[in-house]
Amino acid sequence: MFSSSLRLSQAGFSDVKKYYINMDLHIPFMRRCIELAANGRGKVGNGALVGSVLVRDNKIIAEGWHDGFGKPHAERMLLENFTGLIELDDILYVNLEPCCHHGKTPPCTDIIVERGVKTVVYGLSDPDVRVRGQGLGLLKEKGVNVIGPILPEQCARLNRGFLSVRSKNRPFITLKKAQTVDGKIAHDDGSPMSITSDEQNKWSHKNLRATHDAILVGIGTVLCDNPSLTIRHVDNPPMLWRIILDAKLRIPLDCKVVTSPLADGAIIITSPQAIASEDAKHQQLIDRGVKVWPIPMIDDSFDMQALFDQLLTPNGDYKGITSILVEGGRKTWEIFKSRGLVDEQITLVGK
Repeated sequence: MFSSSLRLSQAGFSDVKKYYINMDLHIPFMRRCIELAANGRGKVGNGALVGSVLVRDNKIIAEGWHDGFGKPHAERMLLENFTGLIELDDILYVNLEPCCHHGKTPPCTDIIVERGVKTVVYGLSDPDVRVRGQGLGLLKEKGVNVIGPILPEQCARLNRGFLSVRSKNRPFITLKKAQTVDGKIAHDDGSPMSITSDEQNKWSHKNLRATHDAILVGIGTVLCDNPSLTIRHVDNPPMLWRIILDAKLRIPLDCKVVTSPLADGAIIITSPQAIASEDAKHQQLIDRGVKVWPIPMIDDSFDMQALFDQLLTPNGDYKGITSILVEGGRKTWEIFKSRGLVDEQITLVGK
C-alpha cells in the first residue's frame, strides 16, 4: 500500500537525522492518519478529528482514531488495543499533537511514554491552550524523538472546525449558494427553482454536507421548500445536525425536519418571546425530540455569539459542533456575510 521506505537503524537512532531532513518519507502514513480521523466525523462533538498509526519496518501494524465524545483519543485507543511489545524502531504517527492534560480522558503523552514509544511524528500543533506545544515538549523531555509537522495544511483542513472553535470561539462557517448563470436563485415570483444538476447535488452532499457537523437554514427556506436537510448519495453518512433559525417559531408541525425520524436531529433557534407565546407548539416539538433553544435578539436578529456559545456547549445527548454549512436563504446568507462570519463560500452555478 505504501511505497516509501521508512526504516531506522537496527542499532538504534544513529541516523535518525535523515528522517528530519526527508519529511516526504512520512507523508503516506500521515495521510492514513487523516483518513482514519475522518471516522470520527459526527461523533466527537466539539472535539478534534484525530487518527493514529504505528509503523514497523515500513508497515502499519496498528491503527486508532478518536471514535466519540469522551472516548479515548486516537493514540490511546491504538496503544490500549495493541498488546504487542513496542520495539525501538517503531514510529507512532498522529495528525494532531498528543494531549498532555487530564480532560475527559487521561493524557495521551502518558501512555506514549509508558508504552516505550521512542519516535512520534505529528501533523499539526494543537491550538488548545492546555496543549499548544506542551505535549510535544513533554515528549521531548522524556527522550522521545519528535518529528513534524507533516502535511500541516491537510491536517488543518481536516480540523478547520476545531481550529476555528479554539481560535475564534465559533464554528467554522461555510456558506453555500446555488444560482443560475445570470445570477437567479429563484423564480421572479419568489417560488423555488431547480438550479443544480444531479452531479452537482451529489458533489455537494459528499463534499459539503458530509464534511460539516451541522447544516443551517432560515425559516423561510423551510416554509418554501420543506427540505429534509439530510445527507444523501453517501454510504454510511455521519451525523448531521439540522439547525433552523426561526425567531417567531413559525415552523409548521407537519414539515419534514420536525417529523420522525428527522426530529431527533433538529435544532430550532428561536426567541424567548416566541417560546412564551407559542407554549403549546414548543412543548409538542420538545416531545418529538426537537431541541428548541431560546437565543436573545439584538435589533431583530439573533445574538450570534450567544448562539455560537450554545452550539459549542455539550448538553445531554448533544455534544457540540465545530462546523456549520449555511445553505440559505438570502436573508440568512446576508446575516452571516454582513457580520463577517463566513470563512468559506461555495457557489454552484447551474443552468
